[in-house]
Amino acid sequence: MEDYVIIDQLEELAKGFGIQFRYEPISFEEETINSLGGLCILRGEHLLIINSKATEKEKIKVFVQALRNFGLNQIYVKPAIRALLEGRDSL
Repeated sequence: MEDYVIIDQLEELAKGFGIQFRYEPISFEEETINSLGGLCILRGEHLLIINSKATEKEKIKVFVQALRNFGLNQIYVKPAIRALLEGRDSL
């Protein structure tokens, strides 16, 4: 499955859990620091911030790390996406 398709499906899954997400450039003054993003709670709502400068594989990694915190057994998830979320398939 192409990375952009995986990202689209992970975005839909995040929406299903009520997770808002944004692609933002994340930069630090020091070039050695690199953040891909992560999940936080802002005003009581889940917000996933993804570094817009990240590669597609890195964006997938951020989504996977965030979505693993939610009850995946209660909804249908395509087998290829479920394998990623459960760690049975590598990026």
